[in-house]
Amino acid sequence: MLINTQVMKHIIKLSALTLFSALLLFSCRTEETQLIQEDSNQVLGANANVKTLIQNTVTNDGSYDNIIDGASCFDIQLPVTVIANGIEVIITTEDDVDQVEAIFDEFPDDTDTLEINFPITIIDENYDTTVINSQAELNAAALQCGPENSPDDDIECIDFVYPITANIFNQDNEQVDTVVFNSDEELFDFVDDIDDDLIIVFQFPITVVLSDGTTQSINDFDELEDVIEDAADDCDEDDDNDPDDDDCEDCTIDELEDFILGCDEWMVDKLERDDEDLEDQYVGYAFSFNEDGTLSVDNGTDTFSGTWETSESGGNIVFELNIPNLTDFNDAWLLHEIEEFDGEHKFDLRLGDDRLVFESDCNDGGDDPDDGALVEALTTGDWYVTYFFDDEDETADFADNVFDFNLDGTATADDGTQVTDGIWDTSVGDETDLELNLNFGTSIPLDELADDWDVLEATMDIIRLKDISGDGSEDFLTFEREPFGGGGGSDLEDILSDGTWIVALYSDDGSDETADYSGYDIAFNIDGTVIADNGSNTNNGTWEALNSDNTLLLDFGLDFPFDEFNDDWDVISVSDTMVELQDVSGGGGGTDILIFEKQ
Repeated sequence: MLINTQVMKHIIKLSALTLFSALLLFSCRTEETQLIQEDSNQVLGANANVKTLIQNTVTNDGSYDNIIDGASCFDIQLPVTVIANGIEVIITTEDDVDQVEAIFDEFPDDTDTLEINFPITIIDENYDTTVINSQAELNAAALQCGPENSPDDDIECIDFVYPITANIFNQDNEQVDTVVFNSDEELFDFVDDIDDDLIIVFQFPITVVLSDGTTQSINDFDELEDVIEDAADDCDEDDDNDPDDDDCEDCTIDELEDFILGCDEWMVDKLERDDEDLEDQYVGYAFSFNEDGTLSVDNGTDTFSGTWETSESGGNIVFELNIPNLTDFNDAWLLHEIEEFDGEHKFDLRLGDDRLVFESDCNDGGDDPDDGALVEALTTGDWYVTYFFDDEDETADFADNVFDFNLDGTATADDGTQVTDGIWDTSVGDETDLELNLNFGTSIPLDELADDWDVLEATMDIIRLKDISGDGSEDFLTFEREPFGGGGGSDLEDILSDGTWIVALYSDDGSDETADYSGYDIAFNIDGTVIADNGSNTNNGTWEALNSDNTLLLDFGLDFPFDEFNDDWDVISVSDTMVELQDVSGGGGGTDILIFEKQ
């Protein structure tokens, strides 16, 4: 980082006589007045090539958010709220843009949609701002950038390290100012508006960061000019509108192998072959990859052996699988992406329109530290399906089945005439801390249960599960101790409409905002209206219990502060005195928690 106060090499010291004469002639000048030589290679000439290179390096790069605005010559001022495939994403940092890509990648065969909450402000390459009020205005602004993939002048493969200091002299070689730059924008504005009558002397060395992450110390402008020109084409500036084209651009074979071998067991998150989704057939199949290129697959009853190998071809990393008895996996797949987020590891393989995604929580078999209560309840006594929703209520299909789960990971479903074997295990959930993986084979209707279910609630009396299916819809499954028709679960409507409630906790993606709701009494009326009142402010809204009390829909319109609760909340737990709710923003987004307590 640049902090160099050495006296500039080219300052000409005056002799005692000259200094005395100067003091007589220019008594108003400060003692810091210095004379310099204009041909110094530490002087930034107003028309020098290096001036243009610096300006192109510090111009505003608008390419990081192309997935949102479709333009590389400007970006959107943050924060901004978008709706990606129906999921709200609040983007507050550049890294948050990855959430939108993750949502779009979740279902590669669907039609991705994006809505932006206008008005927004865009920042152009010169750091000038413009307010945009509609998608039509944004499209028009994007057209001004020129055709997609057209070259631009900005240089994104090298960055300055700040602060940078410059001394300013007039034509009489008098120092008139010292300027310290702390950002690209400050340096851009300065270089863009240099007065030809001034002499600009930078304090060296200056430090730059190259595209590979290494730093280099620069000692003068001649050296800086060479370094910028050499670095200008060293990286892909990603100025197109294809967010997938660089997902694994910098991945290496060693990185992939270390990533895979770093986890003991991998599960199948997605498997699509010839437009057919096959992942449900492999729920509970645990893949173990060995360093010698062998692998084993265990589904609780059978073990399969095979091999795996990595190589490179045509700039792509190839991941080849060969499992003789599991032919759906056999192919020379191309690595698309490696991802680690919130403790969950995934590697994504593609081959044309086919897709294979492995996931692991890297916890020696997947048991979550908090799964004790679920395992104890699940393996104690009989269970019955009291609610199954897959686009429609199909609970009656399971009415005759009695489910038993064993500690060794096996299970049975007995409908009175036939006993069907199954397997189960637990792992880290996609939207909750814990998931229950079920697989009872291909017999109808038990094949519908094959999935990795997020656990909403687990007690000795009820286990409630949720899954986001392949088309993005939500499925629900509830087990209880009494057969269908005998167990009523928690009657959320009756509980909420009985008495007055307060907000005991509201956590917005880890930020505790409970204090905003202090003093409010909340009444959930049986007619579907809800009133929150603190004596000076009243918020009116609506509420509805959906999906057999697995979902609570809240809508307070624009009334502050309860507009924060507008969502379809997952019901995590219910008692006569407490209702705990959770909402996941989607695409690896944040988790909100809302708890109501009865007064």
